[in-house]
Amino acid sequence: MYPGEPRAASVNIARMPGPSTSRYPMSSSEKPPATVEQFLQHLTQEYDGLSNRLKVIARHVETHRDQLGLEGIQSLAEACGVQPSAVVRFAKHFGFSGFSEMQRLFREGIAQQIAPGRAYNLRLRDVIESGSSSLQPEQIADEFIKGSIAGMQQLRQTLDSQALAQAVDLLADTQAIWIAGSRRAFPIAVYLDYALQHTDKRIGLFSALGSMHLGQIRSVREGDVMIVISFMPYAEETVQVAQQAVQRGARLIAITDSRMSPLAREAEVTLMVQDSATFGFRALTATMGLAQSLFVALAYRLELSYLPTADGAHGTQAG
Repeated sequence: MYPGEPRAASVNIARMPGPSTSRYPMSSSEKPPATVEQFLQHLTQEYDGLSNRLKVIARHVETHRDQLGLEGIQSLAEACGVQPSAVVRFAKHFGFSGFSEMQRLFREGIAQQIAPGRAYNLRLRDVIESGSSSLQPEQIADEFIKGSIAGMQQLRQTLDSQALAQAVDLLADTQAIWIAGSRRAFPIAVYLDYALQHTDKRIGLFSALGSMHLGQIRSVREGDVMIVISFMPYAEETVQVAQQAVQRGARLIAITDSRMSPLAREAEVTLMVQDSATFGFRALTATMGLAQSLFVALAYRLELSYLPTADGAHGTQAG
């Protein structure tokens, strides 16, 4: 862990019994997580309270979740350097009956990973099959708005103010800022690129267009700052750029959804945000709010001029 990375509050959980105990402690819910995303959220929330061995398993599950539906318990145990019984304890801690039930959760997501183009159709079909086929457009909009409000409220409650201040410090003290984000995170990266152009910093956007990011990385210098944005499942190209930037001496600010994400492990500062999901579709409201907050806080620090131009517009104001 790099200095400056925020530490989540520890979660108090019951001490795990020895192997001879028939009852294993579960997480706060008696029911196992219903989705991989929910499971990873629980894992993140309880990570600090896990034993060292279970932390090793947790990190492996986070990093290799796309393989967990296919590898056996022995392979998982060997990869983590633990006994299979530790894997069983890990599964039961989170409410599963054992490894097989936990693995089944990950297997159910493999089809969507293999054919991501069908994911939206499948999610909409789930809504219809759940009895929601009579939903009117305004009802759908209302659900999304409520979900976005909930995401913003959660961000307000959980935002690490110290990490945000550290991120602003890094951005204020550098002459060059790079931004990397693709897929679902791409709109956030583009907004930050646009907004930061209103400062006197040198700004560069890694768009991954035509795989040109592999050449762009050569322009990153020691002392530069890179903002990387990605969420589960983490974009490989973004992770690759982040790792190479750190190797070249850049300082990393990660906007991500897990302390165990590959970006958080590379970052000097991590800003955590988890957007809501409505009908299986993830919002970007909270993430955009965080990105705007980061820029405006930096602009305030730099004391940007907002004097109106001759036509009445605000020449340096980012919309």
